[in-house]
Amino acid sequence: MELRKFNTIGENCYFEQLQNGLPVFVVPKPGYSKAFAAFVTSYGGMHQRFTTDCFHDTPAGIAHYLEHKMFDMKWGNALQALSSAGASPNAFTASDITAYYFTCTEHFTENLRTLLQFVSTPYFTPESVQKEQGIIGQEIGMVEDNPDWCMYQNLLQGLYCHHPLRNSIIGTKDSIAQIDADTLYACHKAFYHPGNMVLCVAGDVDPRQVISLARMTLTQDKQAVAQKDYGEPEPAQSNRQEISCQMEVSAPNFILAFKAKPFSAGKEGLRQSILADTAAELLCGRSSPLYTRLYQEGLINKSFSVGTSDYPQAAFLDFGGESSDPGKVRQAILDEAERLALKIDEERFRRTLRAEYGAQVRNLNSFDDICIQLARGWFKGYHYFDFAECYESITAKDVSDFLAQTVRQETSCLSVVYPKGA
Repeated sequence: MELRKFNTIGENCYFEQLQNGLPVFVVPKPGYSKAFAAFVTSYGGMHQRFTTDCFHDTPAGIAHYLEHKMFDMKWGNALQALSSAGASPNAFTASDITAYYFTCTEHFTENLRTLLQFVSTPYFTPESVQKEQGIIGQEIGMVEDNPDWCMYQNLLQGLYCHHPLRNSIIGTKDSIAQIDADTLYACHKAFYHPGNMVLCVAGDVDPRQVISLARMTLTQDKQAVAQKDYGEPEPAQSNRQEISCQMEVSAPNFILAFKAKPFSAGKEGLRQSILADTAAELLCGRSSPLYTRLYQEGLINKSFSVGTSDYPQAAFLDFGGESSDPGKVRQAILDEAERLALKIDEERFRRTLRAEYGAQVRNLNSFDDICIQLARGWFKGYHYFDFAECYESITAKDVSDFLAQTVRQETSCLSVVYPKGA
């Protein structure tokens, strides 16, 4: 077992990779009554096509469907077992990962054993799989009536021509109708094995006990990792520059995104992610002159936010909220990016970088954020706690160059939901 000390941010992290390939991270938090554990697989909504001993082309929504069914066990329901032992369990499926987790203040070892057992032990019957179609079908109906969901799905289809990120994580009623128990078992076998997963724990727990329990509970056989297919290479420009629909909203809602060059693997990818976050904040974050001007002109309100997203072979910056004229907001952001690409005020850059770093450090108070970021970092080839030194290497010119390359008309997509009848 390896102990790494990250003195700059005041964190320690124990690590061991088991014989079966499973990486285990334990972040000690002495004195805290709460503990958090996450068992995460590098398998999400975008991973429909993959190769093991043969090629698989699975229906949209299957990763999310599998998440729903994993709590079923021969002896009962794992959610109920965890809850009865004092844990607060949950799970989520994203485009790139699926995570199962719990928080508890007592019976940590018992709850961790349950987590490892049910995630690694599939149990599906034709009857239970068919019943789930109705439950998820209702969920699909609900999100299809949600303006934010539709706006975001339209955005991804507008940004990407081929990448499976453009497909809905939850699928469609037609796609989930194709899912059966055999397909779920095949996907579990491909992705729910220790070599494709990460166990992350934060709390006042014994790292050796965590590692020992994982070793005893899980198979020690090592399995080859499935090869994921992300489709044809993406062009630099967006698929569509504007996409819209009408729904029950009181004012136009929008997301404006700019398709970025995919981030590198490893620590350089972490640095590129931090650089993108800093660029987005400098461009139109809440402390930026552009945000102030747009707010004073009534073109945006307090719902406005900025962010970045990066996935395997895909990354983008996004800006969104309510606006009476989303097109004017897009043009203002393009104009400001062009100006900043020529020169960024050094003092303003330093203030923004310090603020971003401070936000990252504050996130270390969140056990769940620590664990999910450690898992995502492992899958991308870096240690999340290395973020501190990455901030030190970013310059104002790096931000200028990034904005010049990324924030352009041809890389943009504006997704808008207008009020019905507008």
